[in-house]
Amino acid sequence: MPLKVHRLSLLASVALLPAPLLAQEAIAEDADEPGDTIIVTAQKVEQPIEDVPITISALSGDAIAELGVTDLDELSNYVPGLNIQEQSANNPGIVIRGITSDSGSAQQGPRVTLYYNGVDISRSRGSYQAIYDLERVEVIKGPQATLFGTASAVGAISLVSAKPKPGASAALTGGYGNYDATLLSGFVNLGNDVIAGRIAAEWRTRDGYVENLAASQEEELYAKNQFGVRGSLRFTPTPDITVDLIGTYDQQRHGGTPFVSGTFPASAGAPGGAENAFGDANLGGSPFSAEALGGDQLGLEREVYDVNLTADWAFAPGWSFTTVNGYRKFDSDEIFDADGSGAPFLEFAEISQGDQFSHEGRFTYASDRLRGSFGWNVFTEDGIQNVPFSTEEGAFIQCLTTVFGAPAVPGVPCVAPDGSSPATQLTSAISGGAIDALPYSSVFENQGQNDSYSVFADVTFIPTDALELTAGVRYLWEDRWSGFRADVPVPVLPGLLPEELRNQLFAALPSLQVSLVPGQTDTGGEVVTGEDSFDAWLPRFNALYRISPDVNVFATISKGRRSPVVQVNAGGANRIAEETVWNYEGGVKLASGIVSGSLGVYYQKYENFQVSVEDPDNLGSFITASAGSASNLGVEAEIAVQATDWLSVFGNVGYIDGGIDEDGAFSPEYSGARFRLQPEWQAAAGFTVDAPIGNGARLFATPSVTHRSRIFFEVPNDPLISQGPVTLVNARAGISIDEDRFEIAGFIRNAFDEDYLLDAGNTGGSFRIPTFIPAEPRLFGIEVTARIGD
Repeated sequence: MPLKVHRLSLLASVALLPAPLLAQEAIAEDADEPGDTIIVTAQKVEQPIEDVPITISALSGDAIAELGVTDLDELSNYVPGLNIQEQSANNPGIVIRGITSDSGSAQQGPRVTLYYNGVDISRSRGSYQAIYDLERVEVIKGPQATLFGTASAVGAISLVSAKPKPGASAALTGGYGNYDATLLSGFVNLGNDVIAGRIAAEWRTRDGYVENLAASQEEELYAKNQFGVRGSLRFTPTPDITVDLIGTYDQQRHGGTPFVSGTFPASAGAPGGAENAFGDANLGGSPFSAEALGGDQLGLEREVYDVNLTADWAFAPGWSFTTVNGYRKFDSDEIFDADGSGAPFLEFAEISQGDQFSHEGRFTYASDRLRGSFGWNVFTEDGIQNVPFSTEEGAFIQCLTTVFGAPAVPGVPCVAPDGSSPATQLTSAISGGAIDALPYSSVFENQGQNDSYSVFADVTFIPTDALELTAGVRYLWEDRWSGFRADVPVPVLPGLLPEELRNQLFAALPSLQVSLVPGQTDTGGEVVTGEDSFDAWLPRFNALYRISPDVNVFATISKGRRSPVVQVNAGGANRIAEETVWNYEGGVKLASGIVSGSLGVYYQKYENFQVSVEDPDNLGSFITASAGSASNLGVEAEIAVQATDWLSVFGNVGYIDGGIDEDGAFSPEYSGARFRLQPEWQAAAGFTVDAPIGNGARLFATPSVTHRSRIFFEVPNDPLISQGPVTLVNARAGISIDEDRFEIAGFIRNAFDEDYLLDAGNTGGSFRIPTFIPAEPRLFGIEVTARIGD
């Protein structure tokens, strides 16, 4: 029973583990009394959790299971200052303290470092990672360049998988839920003190929760079919040397994303506006998608391969050397209907591929009065984002001109009230029946090769038992190369129109003379390129003072940086200046008796804040722009209480007052806007009952409630493209028998079946027809687990 407080105290805070040491375990001592301090191991030094002067929220693998969390976006509901929007596994948006990192462009760097077993996997399209068989998840807030690398401009998320250990053990879980959801997961662990191995896997499937009325589509929208397997090997030839080799394969075969139109009806009697998102959809794709997009079915096919080698050597008293090396390859292909209707209007695919290699070496020293580390890092990545487009010329011209208020042929709607598309008959009508349809396709592709090299040092001086002072710096050198190509044919249909109608059409949309999509420009078979090099110094300063053995206060000043963008399109290359942030933070941490918690206040000041905006010269694509200065003021608080041996309670809250500064002369369209996906308030609370009921059996339950205030999905802010406050109730409960060897549990998420939006605007918004994506409805199910061994 005493371990329960350790699991839930991790909701309050956990100590920071430097990147190369992330593979080490955070150790919770098995104390006799509930509420004993959690001890964590960082830089080969055991430290009480309250003695680390950085704001961190974390959950152990056990706590994640108790909450019934199965994905990173669900996890973010329980961490103040964190919001993860999973539009698809190919397009996650990660938000720390209201600052988003979700660009799919190969030319743009991330803001949030996502680490998997100590290796940076931050590239958006390759970052999604299933969270089965984890040791813990840590969310480190504020710039952490010295410890977590250059991409951690606003923070870092660390996923640490369970490592092999001596002995024999195994577990198998099977589950079933509504929407025909199935689960099969488990692990097998074998080993001794010298060598141990572990294999873990998970397979999840679920029918889509949005019905698609289109007869051409075989699967409902947001159907899930996900498989992952991980093999781990730990070699410990001596007590001073530990080597971990981990290989991971992840695969998604998901149904299409429900980009539901707020403009066009799905069927007769369908509601209008954002309310349309919570009914049936009618996303038929295009009859020409198979040839132009590589398939005629909406959905995602994604594969990720990851190999990680970590070695730690304690080569002298107080000294150790750690090296972390990783290779990651991802390949994804997502086909989506961007207009959100039954018209073959805006049909796109996104093909993303990337390779990443990382190497880091770190020397660490620890004594009674001095701790420090220094080392180097090399990170290189190559990636492409290829976006093919498919439509039918007559339907596209009629729909586009209708949306812009001047239909090419008056009286012919793009989408009729019954959900059908009369615009598909336009080509036949104009050609007098000689041509049934004119398929049209184009493609643009951005490419990026980014190489970074850095050296870093971090020193903590302990002049007295009560005071610790830390200073660190990373020097970074980057080489960034970007490329762009586009194949954009001239449309045929305008040439078939009568001269008067053609001239009228060209007057309204002059771009039709060279391309169908306004702004798309052909590069003539050439790849337009640009390159540049950059460097930066990124420092941090921390102070920790122990008021008492149970309470300390801390202060932090750190600098973060988002890389400059060498942005290339058909018009050539231009440079978007680096985004910098100074982070000022202070707080108090408490671990006393049955209570643990933290309270922190931060202020962040940004210069050249980068935003992803619609490209005015190329509808359907997005570019990076500077919105000028921005600022962020926030408060975060977390608490955990072990009320009795069988009852623990937790709660947290975060408040953010942030956004782009009101400097209208520089960027009037963004001035005063809140950041994308940034709630003003975020909170979670719950309790865990874990009570023995005799004969080796126990009863457990963890109900919880989460709340998030209004968020805007785009900058500039638009009330239409937003989601109001959302409160969700979740729970997991069950019974364990035979000393935890067998367990049966039920779970429910979104218990009151709240309708709310996951996202809005999207690609359709570029064409003045925003689309809306419904979030998960009520999901529930049952799981049965069998365990053997330790």
